[in-house]
Amino acid sequence: MGTFLSACLSENQSNHLMALAPQQPSLYASVLVDCPAASEAYTYQVPAGWCLQGGEVVEVPFGSQVVRGIVLEVLETVPPSVEPQRLRSLLEIVDQQLFPKDYWVLLKQIATYYCTPLIQVVRTALPPGVLGRSQRRVRLRPQQGIPPLSEQGQHLLRFLQTKGSGDYSVRYLQQQLPKAQRALKELERLGWVETYLAAPASQQPKQQQAVVLLNSEGETLTQRQRQILRYLQQQGRDCWLQEVLKATGTTAQTLHRLAAKGYIAIVEQQHCRIEQGVTVTSDRPKALTPAQATALQAISEHLDCAQTFLLHGVTGSGKTEVYLQAIAECLGRGRSALLLVPEIGLTPQLTDRVRARFGERLLVYHSGLSEGERYDTWRLTLMPQPRVIIGTRSAVLLPLVGLGLIILDEEHDSGYKQDQPQPCYHARTVAQWRSRQQRCPLILGTATPALSTWQAAQTGQIQLLSLPQRIHATPLPPITIVDMRQELHRGNRSMLSYLLQEALGNLQSRQAILFVPRRGHSTFFSCRSCGTVMYCPHCSVSLTGHLFNDKMEVLRCHYCNYTQAVPERCPNCGSPYLKPFGGGTQRVVSELNRLFPQLRVLRFDSDTTQRKGAHRQLLTQFAAGAADVMVGTQMLTKGIDLPQVALVGILAADSLLHLPDYQAAERTFQLLTQVAGRSGRGAHAGKVILQTYVPEHPVITAVKAYDWDTFATQELSSRAPLGYPPYAQLILLRLSSPDPEDVAATAQAIAQQLQTLAPVSQGEWEVLGPAPAAIAKIAGRYRWQILLKGKLERVSNLSPALMHLKAQCPRSTRLSIDVDPLNFL
Repeated sequence: MGTFLSACLSENQSNHLMALAPQQPSLYASVLVDCPAASEAYTYQVPAGWCLQGGEVVEVPFGSQVVRGIVLEVLETVPPSVEPQRLRSLLEIVDQQLFPKDYWVLLKQIATYYCTPLIQVVRTALPPGVLGRSQRRVRLRPQQGIPPLSEQGQHLLRFLQTKGSGDYSVRYLQQQLPKAQRALKELERLGWVETYLAAPASQQPKQQQAVVLLNSEGETLTQRQRQILRYLQQQGRDCWLQEVLKATGTTAQTLHRLAAKGYIAIVEQQHCRIEQGVTVTSDRPKALTPAQATALQAISEHLDCAQTFLLHGVTGSGKTEVYLQAIAECLGRGRSALLLVPEIGLTPQLTDRVRARFGERLLVYHSGLSEGERYDTWRLTLMPQPRVIIGTRSAVLLPLVGLGLIILDEEHDSGYKQDQPQPCYHARTVAQWRSRQQRCPLILGTATPALSTWQAAQTGQIQLLSLPQRIHATPLPPITIVDMRQELHRGNRSMLSYLLQEALGNLQSRQAILFVPRRGHSTFFSCRSCGTVMYCPHCSVSLTGHLFNDKMEVLRCHYCNYTQAVPERCPNCGSPYLKPFGGGTQRVVSELNRLFPQLRVLRFDSDTTQRKGAHRQLLTQFAAGAADVMVGTQMLTKGIDLPQVALVGILAADSLLHLPDYQAAERTFQLLTQVAGRSGRGAHAGKVILQTYVPEHPVITAVKAYDWDTFATQELSSRAPLGYPPYAQLILLRLSSPDPEDVAATAQAIAQQLQTLAPVSQGEWEVLGPAPAAIAKIAGRYRWQILLKGKLERVSNLSPALMHLKAQCPRSTRLSIDVDPLNFL
């Protein structure tokens, strides 16, 4: 009883003291919720005692779910439109300090310009696994016997009892079993299963055991123990436990005995999962040519300014060395540098050069990394230490504290533009915004600039730096044009011209690259009797033939990945004469093996580089002389430096000229010039053989002469009267639906609504369309497009209205908004 009274007294006293003590004011958080239905921030109560800041990732209740969101700001008062008594509390802080304070300005700018909800931009920027939502799951409950069930209920129960752990998400069951929802309700009513809400899986830093040296001297040590301590002393740092075991050949028990004696400590430490790369020999800066030195000086003088440079240098002129020395100056000032490349395939060679120059200060970021590697790399960029980051398009969104220099290598490449999903951002545009925000220079490097970049340099908006010659004044490889019409007249049915065959037969221990625009074996299959072409049932494109084990086994769609076996007879007329036409990389390899069995051939395309590390492996093999010829697609044309390549063959050079795209001539010139530039970069003179059916075309003649200036002048003069970029701005609205009538009607309705907008009626913007897309169906969805053409820098006039268009689309119809589009197919 006395104990009970004392407990009551102390509880009453504490309640009295709490009433007298001043209470902390309530705090509220404005949270951007990761949910498709949420387009604005929601207000939540901050639990008492929490220390919360803007930019932190939190878990919140949202309807019947638990979802994650980003804290935009912490509020001391509730917004007037919110009822305080209806507020729900934050549940948990998931991740802290993922964004610098000024980072939100950039994300909001991207959201506004590219007409995209802010949460969608945040989701694109963050590494995978940070955001997410709860998942409704099902698990078996312990029961005896089999109850009377419907047929669907029995099927579901057998599935749960015989497959794995008996714990699955509701969505997975609905995908695997027909009428799963009705069967699930039946089993739940009878008590055989229970449903529960699983919290989103968290991406967390990896913890690993490390060995810390505390004392290296002592009389009670064995010889083996002294060796271990000597090793730790030589390293001069904490070592991972597995590293110590491997290096010293000892056991975990021996290390634990040392820890018990107080000589070492075994502790859990955060282990950063970053791309390790390969061991490279340390490299020193190279002597610069006068042109390189002039360019570097101009960049160095503007390292504290938001100045944009176009570093226009012919292929092999040493642009990368200018980058490296500019990066060294940036690091010397205590700031970080960001070096972007258009494709993952470019990162291995460039990464090795940068690692040889800057060692462990290098970080790599691209979609080919694991989720853990991307998460840890993201967190490392928040640290104040100056670093060099190499990455693809998404790396421009890294937070990067202390950013002092941005470089876009091959700045003309369309790989810097995201087509889908939104935001359809261009890394060059975002890099320009970051350059102004951080007051740091931006270098756009290329041998073939985007025409918009070239025009900006010609009008003085950005500064032009020229590297007109290759290193050591090595001449550019001469380009020989082969008219394939004449080859046909001479009886040559091969994909390889007689001139190219002769050159391949006389490589003399040198190497060759053959560029083919397409992967696969055959472009399409057609019936020789009735003309039927094998099309994808889900897309408006022909199926491509792919070769496996020297036999044609599969027809594949390059858009939706539908596959089927090659039919023995035409599905339309029953004829056995179903034959392949056209050619891709596999067919070229087959032709080489037939004509030159002595040549060793590698294939470099997206089919052979799907595995992690495959890009590096193939390039390393070729550079080491393990093959004589490399056959590849556009991946071969971008910044790859292979000194032993003395011959480049370009097959089907004009295939890109005839695409329904105003940029077709520009892209063809860039592509052909870039692939030609892979030849003759070493000690041996190079040559290029370009096969075409239109040798007289202005683009082909300009490529042969390496005459960028004349080509650019002519191409710009043809665009100006038509009002195409860079003299105007385009916005492409893409609509798709499984119902062809719904998408057509929706496109018509949206086009009519656009005509009523003030910027359109006032003549600032013109509406073109709607019209079916060039590829009218992809993955079972019919596609329409509307093109808006307007005056430069006027997107903000349309952005709010465009953002509201999605709400007017039927549920089956998707609408995406692509500002400054590059893909019109």
